[in-house]
Amino acid sequence: MLSTHRRCALVGTATLALLGAGLPAVSAAADDGPDLSRFYGQKIKWSACRGEEMPKDLQCGKVTVPLDYAKPAGGTLDVALARYRATGKSRGSVLLNFGGPGGAGVSELAAGGKDFMDLTNGYDVVTFDPRGVGQSSPVSCGDGADAAADPANAGADDGDPQATLKALQKAAAACTKHSGPVLRHIGTVNASRDMDVMRQALGDKKLNYLGFSYGTRLGAVYAAQFPKKVGRMVLDGVDTLTEPLSEQGLVSAEGQQTALEDFITWCAKDVACPFGQDVRTAQQQVVRLVDSLDEDPVPTDFGQQFSGQDLVGSIGQALYSEQLWPTLEQALASLVQDGDTRDLMQLSGGASLPDIRRTATAPADGGGLVDAQDVPLDNLPAALMAINCADDPDRPTAGQVTRDLDALRAEYERVSPVFGPYRLTEVLMCYGRPKGTDYIRDKVRDLHTAKMLLVGTRGDPATPYRWTVETAERLGSSAVVLDNKGEGHTGYASSKCVHRKVDDFLLYGSLPHSGSSCGSDD
Repeated sequence: MLSTHRRCALVGTATLALLGAGLPAVSAAADDGPDLSRFYGQKIKWSACRGEEMPKDLQCGKVTVPLDYAKPAGGTLDVALARYRATGKSRGSVLLNFGGPGGAGVSELAAGGKDFMDLTNGYDVVTFDPRGVGQSSPVSCGDGADAAADPANAGADDGDPQATLKALQKAAAACTKHSGPVLRHIGTVNASRDMDVMRQALGDKKLNYLGFSYGTRLGAVYAAQFPKKVGRMVLDGVDTLTEPLSEQGLVSAEGQQTALEDFITWCAKDVACPFGQDVRTAQQQVVRLVDSLDEDPVPTDFGQQFSGQDLVGSIGQALYSEQLWPTLEQALASLVQDGDTRDLMQLSGGASLPDIRRTATAPADGGGLVDAQDVPLDNLPAALMAINCADDPDRPTAGQVTRDLDALRAEYERVSPVFGPYRLTEVLMCYGRPKGTDYIRDKVRDLHTAKMLLVGTRGDPATPYRWTVETAERLGSSAVVLDNKGEGHTGYASSKCVHRKVDDFLLYGSLPHSGSSCGSDD
């Protein structure tokens, strides 16, 4: 993963369906239900962050939360935190979530903290690795030894429904094996409960919050669970609260196909473009390259194979920001001309750490923080899968997979010959998982909270602008919409206008009128 805030907010960020976990427990607030006083009574001990690349002024800490809020005596886990201190007198904290789901906050704030330094004029800027992510009991689906658990490697793309079902079952078993007990208690409903424990441990009466992409889902769920604790909240790149994963997968495939075509049009103007200067031919070459690598993957420096679907994942992550297009062009040229996958793997996070065989199976009792160097390399996609499935009550049944596989494949390939199969596999990965929560669809609506600022970007390939409008209508009168007439996923990092208006709201409470806009050149 590239070490910038933009990348995590973008990449993480796609609202994609992937592998699931169990139903997250929906329990009562801190003053109702099981006794949570020992969690709400803790204070954070801050110290210098460990690691050679950690900024010297970044501090790290942790909070302890119950594994299961309905049974707080049944085990705990630690959630990793990081902060930059306010430069002057602090009025409290603003909590950041960079997206995903599956994006680790600590490493991203360490790499991209400069984007948030203006906020330190009034706040401690704090972020965290959500449960199951990064150093906070990271989930995993295993290493190369579990390659057979990937539906793409076991007949899912051959039109054989029975082979697909067997591959999905293997995938579920591999993730359960490598993830530990947090897998049964992952998801946004529980992560939101963790944020309220953080709020109290930080000493804040109300939660000030800035969430990107998936982080907007997390913020909306917090507002529904703790409406009286909402301070100044900004949701940038607004996620859907209503569409099932199957629809989200189609939206994502279509949006990324459009972004890919825009990238190819840009690339073809450069004589260095590895696909030549004819746009239509270049588009066809990309499809052929993906198919070729699926049939005959190339070896990497780390011992595993790089397939066409790996290529699709790398391309998809790079397309969320035009600033990454030159890097993507160079990475594709290295692959086409030299068979070198290193730059593409770095785009998707696969080459950021030295030992590809590391799986770091989670401890049996949840447990303490994992050292940064021991976070499984597949934690981002594994967590993204687990959280998305845990957040959605729909599951494809065996009958539906058997009956509808061909029709689903045709529909996904219609919207995108490149991303369609990739997104379809992700949607199918929820097969056989325990039923996800219906809390988000049923309860996150008509909120009575302090005003919240929702930022929607017109050219966003991952979270379309209509989701901002629909979510604002769903949340009710508390939602104020800022229309960013720009391109790319989220607006804070790419638009000076959005950045200024968000900071003005968080720092000074200056809220733009609903429906106001930022121009594409701002």
